[in-house]
Amino acid sequence: MARVISVEMERFPIAGTFTISRGSKTEAEVITVTIAEDGRSGRGECVPYKRYGETMEGVRAAIEVMRGPIAAGIDRAALLAAMPAGAARNAVDCALWDLEAKLTGTPVAATIGAVAAKPLETAYTLSLAEPEAMAAQARANATRPLLKVKIGGDNDMARIRAVREAAPNSRLILDANEGWSDDNIEANLAFAAEHGIALIEQPLPAGKDAILGQIPHPVPICADESVHETSGLDSLVGLYDAVNIKLDKTGGLTEALKLRDRARELGFGIMVGCMVGTSLAMAPAVLLAQDADFVDLDGPLLLARDREPGLVYRGSLVSPPDGVLWG
Repeated sequence: MARVISVEMERFPIAGTFTISRGSKTEAEVITVTIAEDGRSGRGECVPYKRYGETMEGVRAAIEVMRGPIAAGIDRAALLAAMPAGAARNAVDCALWDLEAKLTGTPVAATIGAVAAKPLETAYTLSLAEPEAMAAQARANATRPLLKVKIGGDNDMARIRAVREAAPNSRLILDANEGWSDDNIEANLAFAAEHGIALIEQPLPAGKDAILGQIPHPVPICADESVHETSGLDSLVGLYDAVNIKLDKTGGLTEALKLRDRARELGFGIMVGCMVGTSLAMAPAVLLAQDADFVDLDGPLLLARDREPGLVYRGSLVSPPDGVLWG
């Protein structure tokens, strides 16, 4: 029986406004792929990202081009060769994983060796704002053990100080989203170290980060925009200490597993992150992140409305997905 594919564009409101160094948004725009076969169906969700030249319409069109091969039974290995890394392939790949689990009765967790999957401590993200506003965000979430702080402006030292004072007991990750420069990175790194920062994500623009191989790292530095697929990892050795794996960058769980394993071989720390999406997008990432050093899968916590049923969050602990949701 041929597979039946549906592609849906959906929007979920964000609780307030989510702001990073590149701009703000008030809703999560996602594309959901459903693939049905023999009375079972699998789903996958992706979040098109403008930073990588993606649009809702473009990603949907890329998925529609694959309608024939998907209907004919393309598998995940062939999908890696047929589609480039990115949001479109992520939605299809994760839908195929979910479909296989539904058809075989074998959970994805068992297939990938995460059979004893456990709840994970996720970071909670504070949007970029003026120091006083960021301090208020931090104060409201000071009981959370791990906070991710969006920075990347001209006043980052004041932001770091304000957040640290407002949440003295939380571990802090700084995410500059490519917002620093060669001129300020060493001073910012030193200031971050003085304030007990645990990790700094992507301080410099991708491709303009050679200085990272020439300066001290008093705080570990994590690649985000600089890493997408396994093939790009070798070039990051000596520049970064860790890599942030996101399914919307790798183009699905299949490539993300390869990237994770190769990153470990090369000595990188592992962070598993996300775009702002629903529990359906987070579910495969929770399984991927079972042995990660840092987990940033708080997308649903930033939404005013999530899917039902969704992942279970208790404070900053996110539980593995129920099979009804995914996998």
